[in-house]
Amino acid sequence: MIDTLRLTAEGAKELLDKGEVSGAELFAAYQAVIGDRNEELNAYLTLADDPGVTDSGHAEGVPIALKDVISTKGVRTTAGSKILENYVPVFDSTVAANCKAHGLRLLGKTNTDEFAMGSSSENSAFGPSRNPWDPSRVPGGSGGGSAAAVSGGLAPWALGSDTGGSVKLPSAFCGNVGLRPTYGTVSRYGIVAFASSLDQVGPVTKTIRDCAFLYSVISGRDENDSTTVDVPEVELPEGDDLRGLRIGVPRQLNDVEGIEPGVKRAVAAAIAHAEALGASVDTCELPLSVDYGLPCYYLIAPAEASANLARYDGVRYGLRSPGDTFREMVMATRHDGFGDEVKRRIMLGTYALSSGYYDAYYGTAQKVRTVIKREHDALFERFDVLVSPTCATTAFPVGAKTQDPLAMYLTDVLTIPSNMAGLPSLSIPCGLSDGLPVGLQLIGPQFAENTLFKVAHALEGAIAFDFVPERLR
Repeated sequence: MIDTLRLTAEGAKELLDKGEVSGAELFAAYQAVIGDRNEELNAYLTLADDPGVTDSGHAEGVPIALKDVISTKGVRTTAGSKILENYVPVFDSTVAANCKAHGLRLLGKTNTDEFAMGSSSENSAFGPSRNPWDPSRVPGGSGGGSAAAVSGGLAPWALGSDTGGSVKLPSAFCGNVGLRPTYGTVSRYGIVAFASSLDQVGPVTKTIRDCAFLYSVISGRDENDSTTVDVPEVELPEGDDLRGLRIGVPRQLNDVEGIEPGVKRAVAAAIAHAEALGASVDTCELPLSVDYGLPCYYLIAPAEASANLARYDGVRYGLRSPGDTFREMVMATRHDGFGDEVKRRIMLGTYALSSGYYDAYYGTAQKVRTVIKREHDALFERFDVLVSPTCATTAFPVGAKTQDPLAMYLTDVLTIPSNMAGLPSLSIPCGLSDGLPVGLQLIGPQFAENTLFKVAHALEGAIAFDFVPERLR
């Protein structure tokens, strides 16, 4: 019997390499767990047929789940929206093609806030995902389906996408490892666009080594995405020595209003572990990034979303609602196809881009974004890594913030600043607060993924977090 709750991707590959299980048996084991638990967790929106042999010729690969904004040839891709409910791509995104080329077999597409707009996965047109640690609570968003699938044993690893924190936040809430890579190191080709200057695909895994390996699979230059760059060779971390490492603790990220006492204790304990492993730790300041990161984000992201979502007009693909004229058809299609949160952000973004307001809002926000980047760069002249909680709270109950959009937006206040700067950041579980996982956020300079993996791997061993939800043990 395969224990999918404790099986890591690295462990699954070892079983396959030793011939202890076949690829078909491993795939079937995950399918069985999905059949048992997906109704409760709503982690998957679409299940894939076992391909048997991938495009690369591999028949014995490790299974993987993909967030439902990642285009997959012949497999429904909805972006969590009614407007794409029946859309089946005729091509693979670059990251999906890379997974196939490495023999990773698609289990299915995971639930997401509509067009990745949300912090709880409650904005999905197909119902909310739920947290395996406590199904009455959210798994985070927008990639809550991927995080719930990995945490609940429905997949050994998964891919999500991160705009304002949609890999890091679900990973924190579900006790996973989640990487938001340096902007431009992973191709966005074939990813359903939300905010093009912020979107980035990243791994969701049980361990740091799994995360590093999956990042090596999906990263690198892509001729289909002009924003991509060559990536330094990814190193799988092994050691536990942090001597010589300089860790900065930004006061504004660690003392922000609303941080729960249990979260503070878990993060402080993790920092103490880093010091015990030889790292030097000092406090520092990020005042502008924290004060202006969130409002800056909620000008830039909706503005870019407004432009990207203009393509959904009922003409080329997706839903088409009837109308007597072209204008009426487009209006009816967008009224019927988009949910409330998507409409809210389209209106905000359209206003920010409108004549007479572009420079005052979107243009000014881009200037502030440059200031945020420079403020981070100045700290990385003194430190190798910055640390903070990933979120001020643990997973909150389903429905607790759906009627208060501003409270929901504030959930991402700690993850957004580094995203605005295009920097890599990693969330790892660092303990429990009232029986729920707490996430520790590690932020590095551009292309410092290997440093983040090294630090996180050392802390992973010291913290010894049990990633299996207590109620499922």
